[in-house]
Amino acid sequence: MGPVNESVVERATLDWFGELGYETLHGPDIAPDEPGAERVSYADVVLMNRLRSALARLNPGVPTEVLEEAALRASRTESPSLVENNYRFHRMLTEGVDVEYRTEDGRMVYDKVRLVDFDHPDVNDWLALNQFTVIEGDHNRRPDVVVFVNGLPLGLMELKNPTDESATLRGAYNQIQTYKAQIPGLFPYNEVLVISDGVEAKVGTLTANWEWFLPWRTVEGEELASEGMPQLKVVTKGVFEKGRFLDLVKHFVVFEGTAKGPVKKMAAYHQFHAVNKALASTVDAASPEGDRRVGVVWHTQGSGKSLSMAFYAGKVVLHPEMANPTLVVLTDRNDLDDQLFGTFAACSDLLRQTPRQAESRGHLRELLSVAAGGVVFTTIQKFLPDKGEAYPLLSGRRNIVFIADEAHRSQYDFIDGFARHMRDALPNASFIGFTGTPIEVHDRSTPAVFGEYIDVYDIQQAVEDGATVAVYYEARVAQLELDEAERPKVDPEFEEVTEGEEVERKEKLKSRWARLEALVGSDERVEKVAEDIVGHFEERLSAMGGKAMVVGMSRRICVDLYEAITALRPEWHHESDDEGEIKVVMTGSASDPLEWQQHIRNKARREALARRLKDPEDPLKMVIVRDMWLTGFDAPVLHTMY
Repeated sequence: MGPVNESVVERATLDWFGELGYETLHGPDIAPDEPGAERVSYADVVLMNRLRSALARLNPGVPTEVLEEAALRASRTESPSLVENNYRFHRMLTEGVDVEYRTEDGRMVYDKVRLVDFDHPDVNDWLALNQFTVIEGDHNRRPDVVVFVNGLPLGLMELKNPTDESATLRGAYNQIQTYKAQIPGLFPYNEVLVISDGVEAKVGTLTANWEWFLPWRTVEGEELASEGMPQLKVVTKGVFEKGRFLDLVKHFVVFEGTAKGPVKKMAAYHQFHAVNKALASTVDAASPEGDRRVGVVWHTQGSGKSLSMAFYAGKVVLHPEMANPTLVVLTDRNDLDDQLFGTFAACSDLLRQTPRQAESRGHLRELLSVAAGGVVFTTIQKFLPDKGEAYPLLSGRRNIVFIADEAHRSQYDFIDGFARHMRDALPNASFIGFTGTPIEVHDRSTPAVFGEYIDVYDIQQAVEDGATVAVYYEARVAQLELDEAERPKVDPEFEEVTEGEEVERKEKLKSRWARLEALVGSDERVEKVAEDIVGHFEERLSAMGGKAMVVGMSRRICVDLYEAITALRPEWHHESDDEGEIKVVMTGSASDPLEWQQHIRNKARREALARRLKDPEDPLKMVIVRDMWLTGFDAPVLHTMY
């Protein structure tokens, strides 16, 4: 075969892989019929001889025919769904291939064949090659760089010429979508996709749309790479360094079920490095010499904090020094507990167990009285003891970790309140906090319980990375009808009653809250707000698709606003949860007013509405909430909040 003109970008990329200890080759050199052929046909995407050699090396004592069976199972697809095949392979890659065989003495052995050694990266076979031709049917395609581990094509890079103005980053993304459609046989094994135009570079997964290809801005994780370092080099050195790549694949990839099928998610760089820092801090804090203060992870809202918590939990439960720990995930509201529990439940493969949700104080005590293990979800309020009693000692183990969501919030009352009961129950447990907002300067109790910052990912960095979208604020005025004599009192009273979360529950503030609520929710004002919302949102919909959330000051105002909006647009209303274009999402009880009852739903019905709202094709286009779904609720289709 004659010489092939390699691009400068491809050669530079292979050089970086070489510096990482990879073998680098030119794709045509291992093509069928070449002297160095490693493929029988251009449809072969797994380098079988490398795979067989690795399996024999990693699984000594397993019969050759059993290893061959494992190799064939790993290299075969069983479903017409590309994503289902990818999930099946990912499970085999990270957990091993289940095999059974009979030994010479007649014993039946049930074992797992390892495809990769995750603990000793260098014993694996690492190869990066360019111009890897794949032919399926009438389609002949040639991805720019393919990364193989033990003969398995786990990484793919599509690179564009930086001197060609028409060769864009979006073009590289589109090229990968074409590959998925025309040479799908390459993708059941894929773990990481990279696109680059020679200037920018981004990382994504098999199911990631354009918006979810994100930059990887650090190599070692200690600091961001300098602007002078090519982004493609940062991605290559930061993601594909052998140990980091295997860590990323094993501990930072999840498949989350959606109405349209599984979605494959992978940690962004800030999540990956924060979790590993938090893991190291946890091991130190939980040791006999540790002070049980793991620290605080501050990752701005919208940057995947819930998923970071799940990744963290997955690594902690597997760490040998933690010796099968118990993790207690704390929130301060039931709806947040449900949302976070849903994220963790979707990550059961990472956790190697199914998380449990405490349904009552008694159930919580039962779940925490185990000898080892477990991931338990609870609200902080369930740590109330029986009246007149101290909270009983449940365990003196040190390998128990409290994971607090929004750890800075005042209602945790870590000095005198719930935290004292937690310490009574589990005196040797360690504490880690995750928060989307910074700890206030005057807040001394949060660092006293949790320790100092482990990692910070602020709003500016998140917006630069595209992990968090910019929010554009447009002021709208709906006048309050207020007597002149009352005006000087309103601002101080409002500041007092809204200081801290859910403080309206406190009896001493109920009357002041009621006066303010009556002003904000007067009939005339609600009608004006409804007219403004309908007009503005319909104008938005004329220019783009999408959905809206309206946040009301109280449940009464939410219900009244619903009535006002549906009076203007009666076709938006429907009594069935499965139909209608607007819904109120709130909790309540039989003692609430009759006209509220149609809006009061149990957990299952609220979850069904959440699925409707998140589905771009579903006609539900607006929800009215009081305090539900305001944090930890991932709905990309939602673009307007009132």
